[in-house]
Amino acid sequence: MDAEQLFQEFLRLDHQIEEFYHELAVRLGLSDSAFQVLWSVAELGEGCTQRDICRQFFLSKQTAHSSVRKLEQEGVLTLRPGSGREVAIFLTEKGKALVGEKVVPAMEAERAAARGLQAAEWETALRLMRKWFGLFREAAEAIPGQG
Repeated sequence: MDAEQLFQEFLRLDHQIEEFYHELAVRLGLSDSAFQVLWSVAELGEGCTQRDICRQFFLSKQTAHSSVRKLEQEGVLTLRPGSGREVAIFLTEKGKALVGEKVVPAMEAERAAARGLQAAEWETALRLMRKWFGLFREAAEAIPGQG
């Protein structure tokens, strides 16, 4: 395969990975954003903020806010005042059960798969992804913007 074909294969695989996470969320009975919010709380710890969640999964503020509010209405999360205007996010008992039943097993499966690669393989993959992303960002700067 030439470089262009390999790049197209890379893009297909990237989209397959994104689609797999979506399918996993659906199979677990969660929306993508609810899955990401709950995953973030499990990974970052209770008391994290919507800003933390946005940074974790590159979610828009609106998406994170809507999902957090919906999960709060469903009795999965509770919100408490944090520092400044921040709101700290905590799991309710229902939320802890949901995360333990659905999110933690998905996290463990992801980590088990990651252990299938050696550190040197991860270093190579990360080095190449960072290089490609840097080149992409440089090239994209030449695209004329609106306004």
